[in-house]
Amino acid sequence: MIPAAFDYTRASTVDEAVAALAGAGEDAKVLAGGQSLIPLLRLRLAAPTTLVDLGGIADLRGVREEGDTLVIGATTTHAAVIGDPLVGRYAPLLAQATATVADRQVRHRGTIGGSLAHADPAGDLPAVSVALDAVLEVAGPAGARRQVPAGEFFVDYLTTVLGPGEVLVAVRVPKRDNWSAHYEKFNRTAQAWATVGVAASVRRDNGSIAEARVALTNMASTPVRAVAVEQALAGVPATADAVAAAAEHAAEGTHPTSDLSASAEYRTHLARVLTRRAVLAALR
Repeated sequence: MIPAAFDYTRASTVDEAVAALAGAGEDAKVLAGGQSLIPLLRLRLAAPTTLVDLGGIADLRGVREEGDTLVIGATTTHAAVIGDPLVGRYAPLLAQATATVADRQVRHRGTIGGSLAHADPAGDLPAVSVALDAVLEVAGPAGARRQVPAGEFFVDYLTTVLGPGEVLVAVRVPKRDNWSAHYEKFNRTAQAWATVGVAASVRRDNGSIAEARVALTNMASTPVRAVAVEQALAGVPATADAVAAAAEHAAEGTHPTSDLSASAEYRTHLARVLTRRAVLAALR
């Protein structure tokens, strides 16, 4: 339970963090809240030569508006996201899902950027970022910045598009004033990872569903956009029967695994049931 030896750098600016990562090479790791990384270090499932701490970079914390977009700093804690009035108004799905992350202690230390960069398919926030059409801002060497749509950020299990010397610095979420949303998940025990989760966001128009965004947690090695469900919901009456019929498409395009928590078949069943529940809850 003792980590392997490593060098430690606490950066005060994004440029310092990028430079430290670039200098350390591929064996460096970024420390944000530490709620995912520290257990891996203690179990020696990760053994970086250098740890670059982002905790001293004030610019990476907080929520602000930029026109039609919310900009959330990568080291903003889960607790701060939950309590932020801008998030509550323009991205309630994010607040709802974040409130289900682990326990209160973890939510006060863990960060939104850390959760997304960790890219665990059983984590709640990757699927939510996809459902919200979020864009992730990445800083790299020589001051380079790039914007990566959430649907393109996650590459595989615990793997993202972040390259050596790159840092996730912000999450950009489009404002959705006239949408309603809900996050529904099933886990075997309190505070456990999601067996399956569903992030649903819908926009109504005169008793019908005009648009829908649905993404699934833990139904593949990355978050899955339930495109077939979205297409089935578009233009249908906002009724329980129409939603139930659309939810039958939830598992299309997914690749659930079997493990100690659930079989692939059970996850497929859960995806359909939870999608129906999430969309109906959003409509209500």
